[in-house]
Amino acid sequence: MLVAMLRGNRMLVAGLTGLITAAVLSTVAITPASAVTTASWAGWAPLTGTGGAYQTTMTLAGQPALAASVTSDSRAGQVGVISGASTWLSEGTPVGAKYGSSRNQPYLNLRPKADTPAGASTTTYSFPTPTPSSNWTFVLGDIDADQVRISAVGADGAALTAAELGFKEGFNYCAPGVVGKPSCDGNALDVAKWNPATMTLTGNDAASDTSGAAAWFEPSVPISSLSFIFTRRAGLPVYQTWFASLARDITGTVTDSGSGPADGVALNLIDAAGDIVATTTTAGGGLYGFPGFFATDGYTVEAVLPSGKIAVDASRKPADLSTTDAVVDFTMRDIVPVAVSGNVSDSEGNPMGGVSVTIGGVTTTTDSDGNYLFDQVPVGDYTATITTPDGYTITSSPPQFTVPDGVETPITGVDFVVAANPSLSGTVTAAGAGVPGVTITATGPGGTLSTVTGADGGYHFPLLPPGDYTVTMTTPEGTVAVGPVTRDESVATSDVTGVDFAIAKLGSIEGTVFTDDGTPFPGATVTVTGPDGPTPLTSDPDGSYAVAALPPGEYTMTLTVPAGYTAVGPSTLTVTITEAGEVFSDQDFVILADVPTPTPPPTPPAGGATAGALPATGVDPAFGTAAWMALGALVVGVTALSTARLRRRSTR
Repeated sequence: MLVAMLRGNRMLVAGLTGLITAAVLSTVAITPASAVTTASWAGWAPLTGTGGAYQTTMTLAGQPALAASVTSDSRAGQVGVISGASTWLSEGTPVGAKYGSSRNQPYLNLRPKADTPAGASTTTYSFPTPTPSSNWTFVLGDIDADQVRISAVGADGAALTAAELGFKEGFNYCAPGVVGKPSCDGNALDVAKWNPATMTLTGNDAASDTSGAAAWFEPSVPISSLSFIFTRRAGLPVYQTWFASLARDITGTVTDSGSGPADGVALNLIDAAGDIVATTTTAGGGLYGFPGFFATDGYTVEAVLPSGKIAVDASRKPADLSTTDAVVDFTMRDIVPVAVSGNVSDSEGNPMGGVSVTIGGVTTTTDSDGNYLFDQVPVGDYTATITTPDGYTITSSPPQFTVPDGVETPITGVDFVVAANPSLSGTVTAAGAGVPGVTITATGPGGTLSTVTGADGGYHFPLLPPGDYTVTMTTPEGTVAVGPVTRDESVATSDVTGVDFAIAKLGSIEGTVFTDDGTPFPGATVTVTGPDGPTPLTSDPDGSYAVAALPPGEYTMTLTVPAGYTAVGPSTLTVTITEAGEVFSDQDFVILADVPTPTPPPTPPAGGATAGALPATGVDPAFGTAAWMALGALVVGVTALSTARLRRRSTR
């Protein structure tokens, strides 16, 4: 695993590969009414920052441009955006069969926050607009001596279920027989295993460093935030992340019922959020095309008809790309008097597209400029009505009007004005920095609404009915709230801002109890005392101890020195965990076995033939005294040597 990672790291891209730079609103070239599905791997900006605070951008290949802001507290060392020249997912893998080979396409290498069992890293992808609801994938690779728990938040602010996350299968991209595989050796039975109950991918049972274990996912609902919580099980693990997507085309023709194919007619492509994401114009016999858009549902094509023309059926039609390319045709005709037209706008003059307007039992829809038109309105008196958009209030309605007999003059200016309800917004921060992917709910007159913080930690609830609201933050796993998690706010006529929350990341403490020769010592008691009181721990068979999920504060680790041993160096250590959630992984203790105290020599009798010699031995007492002094010096030397070893260990 590490060897392959090092090879890939030499191919670290110096800049963004394949990053989509097109504006959200772009002019699309005309294409004939035939196309093929396009599969593409995502582009990445270079990884920036330092260990514990990395950033990059991942851009799905398709239109409209969709780039996720990426943050990670991965540790440093052989991490970054890798070129894909030496490691890739071939066409012979399950994911490659649908999305093609990722050879020479970049992917991201990351590590745990610390190479310890409690040092999990969190990497979060924040999408400013939700992902498509189909036909895109993410792949996690090199899952062997480690595990990854996955969490995601939908466009509605609710956490995704395992079913919605869309696990497809585990596979090994290095296994023998995989068509087009890279030059690595793997085992087809060595695959990442998925536990839907915990939403966790885990490597092989032995936690051995192997090659090629991976798994792929295809979410079935739009996602606003996606997080990978990566934990070491053994060794010095890394993991790989790829993204890919499918794109399809929308094509069609515009025909005039009186004169045939119509060139020069403008068309807009509108996404599920109601935004115009592309424009084009018919040519070459009334043809138009919107190529390369994400293969999902929710698009609307709008024909902007010339003056004097009206759609035979509708000027707005849906386009579904989830299973195949879409063909959307329009037919227009001349307007027949008497025509009645108007506009719907908000109180700031912004056009309101897609609003239903009804006159005389007939309904049409406003275009992207807020305009609508009825023709062939019979003689009589009429009152125009609209279906008020959610979150808006009608502030101005047109009076009743009359279509007189024998007059063909168009009736215009049958306009409406609506006012947007106020909004509520705020920010979630940790140690002063915005935190993406945090779920916020607001409960009030409009029911319960949910949203997710963006890359800057900000959130926004627009168009709220006036009233009292309870705003609640769902504290992310691995953090603790700093201050309240619920705030009560009143929404009247003006926007409410600054409804902020703060969190702190949780830290961990780990260490090992050794004897003076470096042998791990099991069964020792280490008491960790912090803001929540003391926690006694017992060192494992490998001498280690660990405690995780610690809130900010000062912590002391105190070793209860086992009987028959003496501490070499301090038996109490102190660290401070801040809101950044540090991992202290070398809080070690060293102990030395006590040396038995020798029995003092007896006092020889005064005078006599044996004076000056020990009874029954004949050993001179002066010699014995020198020996004891030498032994004492030896003990002092051993103690000094052990202390030196402790100093060296503490500087690792």
